[in-house]
Amino acid sequence: MRVYYDRDADVNLIKDKKVAIVGYGSQGHAHANNLKDSGTKEVVVGLRSSSTSVAKAEEAGFKVMDPSEAAAWADVVMVLTPDEGQAQLWEDSLRENMREGTAMAFAHGLSIHFNLIEPRPDMDVFMIAPKGPGHTVRSEFVRGAGVPCLVAVHQNASGNALEIGISYSSAIGGGRAGTIETTFREECETDLFGEQTVLCGGVCELMKSGFETLVEAGYAPEMAYFECIHEMKLIVDLIYEGGIANMNYSVSNTAEYGEYVTGPKIIDDHVRQNMKDALARIQSGEFASQWMLENKVNQASFKALRRRLAEHQSEAVGEKLRAMMPWIAEGRLVDKSKN
Repeated sequence: MRVYYDRDADVNLIKDKKVAIVGYGSQGHAHANNLKDSGTKEVVVGLRSSSTSVAKAEEAGFKVMDPSEAAAWADVVMVLTPDEGQAQLWEDSLRENMREGTAMAFAHGLSIHFNLIEPRPDMDVFMIAPKGPGHTVRSEFVRGAGVPCLVAVHQNASGNALEIGISYSSAIGGGRAGTIETTFREECETDLFGEQTVLCGGVCELMKSGFETLVEAGYAPEMAYFECIHEMKLIVDLIYEGGIANMNYSVSNTAEYGEYVTGPKIIDDHVRQNMKDALARIQSGEFASQWMLENKVNQASFKALRRRLAEHQSEAVGEKLRAMMPWIAEGRLVDKSKN
């Protein structure tokens, strides 16, 4: 595994290019602002005129262009719109408008790996995938740190795609923490697996199940929230800082012993088999196909699932308890009015 740092990058490669960031959501706002703060001379944001993000991008000082216009202008087009709309964006705005010899980049490999987009052969196609949400990419950059990034090259028409990617990564802060070379396949499949089985799907279902178990047993919802949801951050911060052993050093012996004797009974061989099945669905393309079909019916079940989560008892309890801790809001990463 090769890892590149700022010392390995020629940051002037990206600073001297015209860069279009298509999309201004979590990742889009972070990339655009970090590039600008790193000295990239010309950065525009590509958005349709109807997008609610136009005002946010303009308020941050960016020129906003229609994606078609931005594609014709740019040397590098970084696609940071949701996965489900990227193929249509390519067909409608990028394919015929990007100039020969320019580069298209992504922060996730799904559209390329599962052939939702088939790029023209004259283009560079590379990926810079920060290993963290966009709001963290921005906040870490601002404090002088960075989020590790993955770099991969799908097409190298210029012969310089990897070097441009490493330069881009350094300009958004990735070179401070390390830019790890990988492939579109490896990034895509491991990212989907981690999201579904651990980071989003697994952890959220674990927290909700713990909350529900305590409430059903007659304990106060507030106690259940603190024990099964609120304290998750405190534990994860310790792991983030120094691994699981570091967390066990900080917690009580009772907690550590309970981890050893009860944890494997909760996350057992049955759960690991479910993880293997999930990985197989990802590798085969079944999940990607299912997600694309969901979008063809206007995300009907997806939106229903989102509403169901919003109505979960833990959401209301958590909102009430967080209001008692104003310091949480003071340091928030997500400000929906700006990013």
